Amino acid sequence: MKFGVIAAASAGIALAAYLTLHAGFGAIVTAVTSVGWGGFAILCICTLALLVVMGSAWFVLIPGMKPSRAATFIWGRLIRDSAAEVLPFSQFGGILIGARAVVLRGVTTPVAFASTVVDVTTDMMAQIVFIVIGISFLVMRFGSASKTGRITTIAAAEVLLAIAGSIVFILLQRRGLYLAERLAGRWLPRAIKQVESFARAIEALYDSPARLALSAAIHLVGWLASAVVTLIAVRLIGGKINLVSVIAIDSMVSALRSAAIFVPAALGVQEAGYAMLMPLFGLPAEIGLAVSLLRRAREIAIGLPALLLWQAMEGRRVLGHDAQLLEL
Repeated sequence: MKFGVIAAASAGIALAAYLTLHAGFGAIVTAVTSVGWGGFAILCICTLALLVVMGSAWFVLIPGMKPSRAATFIWGRLIRDSAAEVLPFSQFGGILIGARAVVLRGVTTPVAFASTVVDVTTDMMAQIVFIVIGISFLVMRFGSASKTGRITTIAAAEVLLAIAGSIVFILLQRRGLYLAERLAGRWLPRAIKQVESFARAIEALYDSPARLALSAAIHLVGWLASAVVTLIAVRLIGGKINLVSVIAIDSMVSALRSAAIFVPAALGVQEAGYAMLMPLFGLPAEIGLAVSLLRRAREIAIGLPALLLWQAMEGRRVLGHDAQLLEL
């Protein structure tokens, strides 16, 4: 693991510990346990439903794919998110592992990785819209009040940076592939076929604006639905808040998480976001921390078994390959 990732994770853990002590460990534990096993099961089921939505947004990008294959991409999104949230990787590590997961289920490597890149792009564009919606709700509620003015200014700056980053990301996908093909042809002739296949897969995905728009729209539904899950968590704890307020909170938290993309699982950043934003809407910081801890708990409860199953699939594939070599 790189030193930078270790340092970022350590800083995040320290921040989360500080927030826990500041809000009161006992109050947070009381808030978390008030949900009960039944409430926690409801949150896990809602999270699985979200994964179906997000996996579907990935699936619709690929032309000619049979509807029965949607489960492959739902599985891939499950592994992607599980790796990013449970394993000590940045979000980039989760993205690569998710692509690998769909390869194991029969999707060709160029299509798997190309569609992953484009899916991340449409997800990013949907998130930008989600953040803009959240900023609008904040402004409608508080106007230019000093206690939220700084938050909305920072969020607006993040939106502008995200838009610029998305444009650069898309241009690199289109233009960078041309450069990669030339370099591969000159220096790595054995890799030229793989680069060409990846380039053709990217181009095929971008040649269908309707599919791109549909994927982004489904992702936006997923972002809005994630706010509904947060609302359910708050209500289960006993907090009183409406959906508009939760969308404002979740959109800002998502912006903070994106800014902390190199921090594994956004440790500390997510907790700080909820602890800082919940009081603006009349809820104590400990409820925000409890919501964050419940979110992490359900990600572990879902993600750990999924990752173990993925590892079993990888192991079985390696053993099968070794057996074939022995037969030869």
